[in-house]
Amino acid sequence: MRILLTGSSGWLGRVLAPRLIALGHQVTGLDIAPGLYTNVLGSVADPALVDSTFTKSAIEAVIHAGALHKPDIVRFSAQAFVDVNVTGTLNLLQAAARAGHDRFVFTSTTSLMISHAIREELGHSAVWLDEQSGPLEPRNIYGATKLAAEALCRLHHIEHGLNCVVLRTARFFPEEDDTHAELSGENMKANELLNRRLTVEDAADIHIAALDQAPRLGFEVLIASAPSPFTRDDLTALKEDAAAVVADRFPNARALYASRGWRLPRSIGRIYDSSRAERMLGFRCRTDFGSVLDALAAGAALPFAHDASYVSPSALAVAREAQSRR
Repeated sequence: MRILLTGSSGWLGRVLAPRLIALGHQVTGLDIAPGLYTNVLGSVADPALVDSTFTKSAIEAVIHAGALHKPDIVRFSAQAFVDVNVTGTLNLLQAAARAGHDRFVFTSTTSLMISHAIREELGHSAVWLDEQSGPLEPRNIYGATKLAAEALCRLHHIEHGLNCVVLRTARFFPEEDDTHAELSGENMKANELLNRRLTVEDAADIHIAALDQAPRLGFEVLIASAPSPFTRDDLTALKEDAAAVVADRFPNARALYASRGWRLPRSIGRIYDSSRAERMLGFRCRTDFGSVLDALAAGAALPFAHDASYVSPSALAVAREAQSRR
C-alpha cells in the first residue's frame, strides 16, 4: 500500500515508518522538520501541499500522526493548534475521501479525556477511563483540538464512508515530563506503565494493527496503553496507597525498586483501560509493568526509551525560524 505518514520525523514516525516499509508498504513521510523518513517538508495545514502529495505519490491510505502537542503550548498560539490539529486533519480527511480511500488512522490522545478535576485528582478514588468515559472536558487547547479532529473523523465516516480508527494513545514521549520533577524520568516512566503509558514500539505496532483492521471496523475510537494490572475494585485503594496495591500484585517490586533507588507511586489517580483495543484489533502491548520488573531482576536494559535530550520536530522548527531571523 502507498501510505502517507504525517509526523514522519517525530518520535512515533521514525519508529513506525521502517516497520511499515519492512511490511512492504511504500511510505511517503510528511513533516515540518527533515528526517530520515520524510519526503515532503511542510504542514498538513497547507491544503495545496496535501493535495499535491496525494497526487504525486498516488496515496492509498493515511496514518495521521503529525500534530502540535501539549509541550507546544508554550511555543505556538491557540490558532496554530487549530490550524494544524483541526484544519490539517480536515485537509487530509477530505483528500482521502476524494481519493476513495478505505482506511484512515488518526493518532489522538488520552489527554483529551482529562478534565481539570481528573488532572487535580480531586476525587476520593482513582478514575477508571475507557472509551465510554465522559462527558469529555479537555483542559487545554491541545486536548480541545484533538477532540475536534476526532469528530471530523467520525463525520467523514458517516458522510463519505471513510473507515477511520482513532487511537487515543497514552504517553510514549521519551523526554522528561514538563510538569513533574519529583521522580527521575526513568522512575516515572516505569510507574506510568501501571496505568498511563506504552512504549513507542507498541504505539507503532498498534497503528499498524489499526491500519489493517480499519475496513472491518468502520469507525472506532480506541485507547492505546499498556495493559494495567488493576481492576475497578482497586480504585479506592490506589488513591489511598498505590504502593501497597502494587506490592500486593508484584511481591518483588519493592526490593527491585529499592535496588535502583526508585520509588513506587504513592497514589494513582487514573487508569486507562485498553481492553477494547485488544478485542477490536487483536493486539496487546508487549511491554507492561511486569516487563520493567523482569528487566530490573535480570540487570538488563529497561524496556522503554528515556531521552532527556530529545527535541521534537516542532521545537526544531521554532529554533530554525528564530535562527533565520538573526
